[in-house]
Amino acid sequence: MTESSTPPRPAAFSYPGHGPNARTGIAICHGFTGSPLSVMPWAEELAAQGFSVSVPLLPGHGTDWRQLARCNWREWYDCFEAAYQELNARTDHCFVAGLSMGGAIALLTAARHPVAGVSVVNPGLSFYDRRVRVIGVLKYFQRTTSPIQEEQPTAAVTDDGDYSRTPLAAVHELKKLFGAAARGLHRINAPVQVFKSRTDAVVPPTSLATLRRRLGPRLVEVVDLHSSGHVATLDVDAPEIFGRSIRFFLEHSRSAHTAQPTSETS
Repeated sequence: MTESSTPPRPAAFSYPGHGPNARTGIAICHGFTGSPLSVMPWAEELAAQGFSVSVPLLPGHGTDWRQLARCNWREWYDCFEAAYQELNARTDHCFVAGLSMGGAIALLTAARHPVAGVSVVNPGLSFYDRRVRVIGVLKYFQRTTSPIQEEQPTAAVTDDGDYSRTPLAAVHELKKLFGAAARGLHRINAPVQVFKSRTDAVVPPTSLATLRRRLGPRLVEVVDLHSSGHVATLDVDAPEIFGRSIRFFLEHSRSAHTAQPTSETS
């Protein structure tokens, strides 16, 4: 049998779990203009460890920028929330995780649902570009802009669709999502783990500063990634992300199990 030279296309991923970790669910959200391919090695490593895993494909993603321009942030959130709820219904403990915009969606989910914990990679809550302050007006005068490019990217390349342009209408929706996620941080009761690349041309350090300030002791771990860019789940530090997040999920699934009330016997 020979391997196909055709690269994989963006699609949702789901794994039912096996062994002792099958009753622990992990819902993972990809980022803006990305797809499940950007977090697939993470999802596959968790699946190999026996966890139940779900990675939805968000509306407007895995296609092209024109489709993305027609979507709003609530559609992205609702899609991930539905995947979380389905996974949560068939597991004992369910965590949420995400990359970039997916981190914001995971955090917002944790603010609205009693998740077991949150693990996010370069979560977005703010922007480098100051023009985003007037994006609600700018989008009517300029339809698209060039996507952000890292100078020397080291992450593996995935075929997520045609996002050679970034629609400003979608950036406006992203800004709304970031605002909703930031406002909800005080409602998160679950432990939060954050991985942050020191070299990140997409998400500024102010996002992590906001998490530190508003989460306080609920931010139980911040891991510096020294050798990766923004899409760290496909980069040099990916094994550290996988290993540390697995330890986080195992530790806090045990904690959640211990904290559950036991029935009394007469």
